[in-house]
Amino acid sequence: MKHIDRLRSLGLYDARVPRYTSYPTAPVFSPSIGAPEQRQALAALNPDDPVSVYLHIPFCERLCWFCACRTQGTRTLSPVESYIGTLEKELALLAALLPAGLRMGRMHWGGGTPTILPPALIHRLAQAVKAVIPPTEDWEFSVEIDPTMVDRAKISALAAEGMNRASIGVQDFDPKVQAAIGRLQPFDITRGCVDDLRAAGITSLNADLVYGLPHQDAARLDDTLQKVLDLAPDRVALFGYAHVPWMSKRQQLIDETALPREVERHQLAEQAAAVFHRAGLSPIGIDHFARPGDGLAQAAASGHLRRNFQGYTDDTCPTLIGLGASSISRLPTGYIQNAAATPAYVQRIEGEELAGARGHMMTADDLLRARAIEMLMCDFRLDLPALRATHGTAADRLRPDMALLAEQFGDLVETTPEALTIRPAGRPLTRIIASRFDVHMPQGARFSQAS
Repeated sequence: MKHIDRLRSLGLYDARVPRYTSYPTAPVFSPSIGAPEQRQALAALNPDDPVSVYLHIPFCERLCWFCACRTQGTRTLSPVESYIGTLEKELALLAALLPAGLRMGRMHWGGGTPTILPPALIHRLAQAVKAVIPPTEDWEFSVEIDPTMVDRAKISALAAEGMNRASIGVQDFDPKVQAAIGRLQPFDITRGCVDDLRAAGITSLNADLVYGLPHQDAARLDDTLQKVLDLAPDRVALFGYAHVPWMSKRQQLIDETALPREVERHQLAEQAAAVFHRAGLSPIGIDHFARPGDGLAQAAASGHLRRNFQGYTDDTCPTLIGLGASSISRLPTGYIQNAAATPAYVQRIEGEELAGARGHMMTADDLLRARAIEMLMCDFRLDLPALRATHGTAADRLRPDMALLAEQFGDLVETTPEALTIRPAGRPLTRIIASRFDVHMPQGARFSQAS
């Protein structure tokens, strides 16, 4: 308990800090940056560098209470089909801007529920993207899969279009937990989905779990973990539930009294990490696990692990083009987010204008701090010589922050004149430590808790 008390004293249970899937974080984005900057950056892309493409499908047949994503419910396909038409128009706008010869190294479909699309719309959308940005020979196409909203025909269509990685939403398999978060998903349905994916030749599977959910305890979580291991995923993402009812109104349906308390929540995360370690999955960053032969594990071992809006990745593409409502593009000059509300996004595209509504243009200091934070989040180590190699002597500006961290966190970090390393005992504090290098932390912004 002494170690827990020390983590508590350093803010693990009280601090609310970003997850740092970008730097600066989205609350910093300004409406003064938008479509004009988006247009200029897209037109200036280097066609020799493959890009990643993220495509947001904001529709769900059911709205899970725990989810804080930009989604909307629908019982019919009419708004979905209309939205696909708008995406095609957005792609047409891109086609007029992008340099000839640009290729796509990665594509990811997220949501919402991408598998709400029937086979005909899957083919239509995938082919529309590939017509504008053809894929490289070794491209990766990943899709977020809701096992209750997919069948063999949809899986066959996705596989035919090149899907070679599936990300399966699990969260928790316990019926009481599922009822408390509005997401009923029997294990046998998920098992059948995995079998169908493997039968279609999709061998690379990711499972998404959430700890800190209502009614979760050690016994219930262990049962879920054993079921997940039975599915034999290549990767596991273990996210702490972010209870942010001021942002996501549907979370008000969750009984806060049923949420695990602070220490219990931390213990659930440690329990899951221990189970995955014993099963042979290597820890990746703060919340992922991967089998040794998986690309994520190889990237972590070689120092090439990266972090983006989907979490940890081995994606080396320098540019991410976001399509659809609320999507964020990471461009050489900075970040641009499309209009967040679907009607506002549609209005912009139908008006034959790009949908960029807010963003942030990166300064040299932003680029330096973004890489420093990514180093800590991915490798638990800030390396000044590596930073100097790309940012010059400006990297030495971080020395005062490093000295303050050494003073505050003591033997939980290891410091030398040239590096700061977060020791294993201090890794639960990684997001807090990374936040010390954030000079854009917005006043009054409310992030999820650090634990």
